[in-house]
Amino acid sequence: MRRLLTSPPLSLAVLLLWLLLVADFSPGQLAIGVILALLLPWLAGLLEPERAAFGRTIALLALTRRVLWDMILSNIEVARRILGPERALTPGFVWIPLDLTSIHGITALASIITLTPGTVSAELSEDRRFLLVHCFNLKDADVQIAEIKTRYESLLMEIFP
Repeated sequence: MRRLLTSPPLSLAVLLLWLLLVADFSPGQLAIGVILALLLPWLAGLLEPERAAFGRTIALLALTRRVLWDMILSNIEVARRILGPERALTPGFVWIPLDLTSIHGITALASIITLTPGTVSAELSEDRRFLLVHCFNLKDADVQIAEIKTRYESLLMEIFP
């Protein structure tokens, strides 16, 4: 049964999404939905060779609180900068050296950076050791790197060992 139903939540989501998309709850559409619900998670599992391993999940609470607080502060800072003189802005790119090795941790870091106003993740190096980040107002690249590594990456390394 485990081999047939590789991810019950994903299978259920696929089935429900199929039925909602076709807006037809006939036995034929239900059968197609069940086939898709079994086949698609299995195929997705073949494409994802790395499974997420979780370490200290309590760090997730600290990270969530930190990200939400930083999003509030960043929104205020970006609004202040936009309303101020344009010459005061110093946009730029910076390569962040990564200590994270888990692709799931790197993905979470890139998402956090992009969700925080004023920064956007732009590229991950092929060897997954550097993340290119665009900063709306980059004054000191070393300070920006240190801030991302201490505020986010350190907690993500506890969550994704």
